[in-house]
Order: sequence, then C-alpha cells, then structure tokens
Amino acid sequence: MDLASPSLGAIRRTTAVDTVRARISLAVELGMLTPGQRLPAPDETARAFEVSEMTVRRAYRALGDEGVVVRRRGNSGGTFIADAPPTGTVTEIDAYRADAAHVHALIDQRATLEAGLAAIVAGASSPASDRFARLEALVTEMDTVPDWAGFREADTAFHAELAAAASVPGAAALHHRISHELYAYFIPYRIDYLRASNHEHTLLVDALRAGDAASAARLAFDHVAELHDSMYVGLPHPR
Repeated sequence: MDLASPSLGAIRRTTAVDTVRARISLAVELGMLTPGQRLPAPDETARAFEVSEMTVRRAYRALGDEGVVVRRRGNSGGTFIADAPPTGTVTEIDAYRADAAHVHALIDQRATLEAGLAAIVAGASSPASDRFARLEALVTEMDTVPDWAGFREADTAFHAELAAAASVPGAAALHHRISHELYAYFIPYRIDYLRASNHEHTLLVDALRAGDAASAARLAFDHVAELHDSMYVGLPHPR
C-alpha cells in the first residue's frame, strides 16, 4: 500500500474556527451530541481538536450566535447544546463530507501501519514492560474520563505509545503524520460508544504481553479499520 499522504482535503481550505464549528455541528446532526449536553471547557476541546484555546472560544461564540449552543452561567454553567439546535446553518460541514474518500484512504493507511507495528512489538524478544504499563494506564484513563475530549487525548497517547514501542526508525514519525491527518476529521463521540471501543485496547495489550504477533496485528488492524463504519463518513446523513 502506498503510504504517501493523500491529496490535501477540502478542510485545509477551512479556517481553524470553522473546523471546530463544523465538527461540533456535524456531531449534533448525527446525534453524537444531544440537546442539553455540556461541551468540554475550551482548553479541553482545544487539546482534543489540536487547536488553540482562543480558536475554540471563538467557535463557541459563533455557535452561540447561530443557536447551536447556549451559554449558562453559575457554578454548574458552561456551554451546552441548545434544546432545539438548528441544522444546515454551518455550511463548513460540506467540506468534511467532500473529504470522504480522503478520510477512507487515511483509515486504510493507519490500519496497515498499526497492524505491522503491533506485530513488531508483540514479536520483540525483550519487550519493554514499562511500555505495556503505560499502555495499560492509558486504557484505565479512557475508562474513567468524563467525556470525548479526555478520551481523545488518552487515545492519541495510546496509539503514539504503541508506535514508539516498535522502535522502528521513522515509524513513529510516519504514524504521527498519518494519525494526525486523520484526527483532523474526528468529531465528538458519545462516551458510551468510546468506552465500549476501549475494550479493544485491552485485548490488544493482552496480545502484546502474550507475544502473540498474529493476534496483535489483527486486533490493531480491525480496531482502526472499524472507523470506516463508525466515523462520520460511515454514518447515514440525517434527513
């Protein structure tokens, strides 16, 4: 498989603020974010989306002006999805939908790469136990974080740790590039779905510890390839 970067997607022509608006609005349209749901604080969303906190604050304000979110003050305040958020007002969503083929190519590339890296880590004659301990700690963290933003941070760290554990020259940098191109298309997920997917991380770590290269490769590939169905590109568009 050619692991060269696919051609630049349509979202590269979208401002950082508008990408945040689009990702949140798309999650609302797909039911991943529901009326009344509290959004993470701007700094948490900024880390999850890999943008600046100021970008998120500007996006939250714009979404408020558009009626997608509402701001509530007080000790239990924050930014919440509106009770009846409008749809079709954030046209930048179209850029994400236009990039469907680009996203599928990135998924295939990442799945192929991670399968190979997992096999290498499992087959190492002297695997670094502290690497596995770090992976297990991240699995535990993903089981306890309160929302999608915290999960995304821990998930990113988990897969980066796996790539680094292979100790293949250049592999971690290649994995970082492909993964972060793909991360630019992730939208908020329901936390219950994310927690269920975290079980696949547990199975992968078990296979790595057991030195089962074939199972580790299969689990790693399937875990990433499933994104063809679970990312927005695989979900039916709301009518």
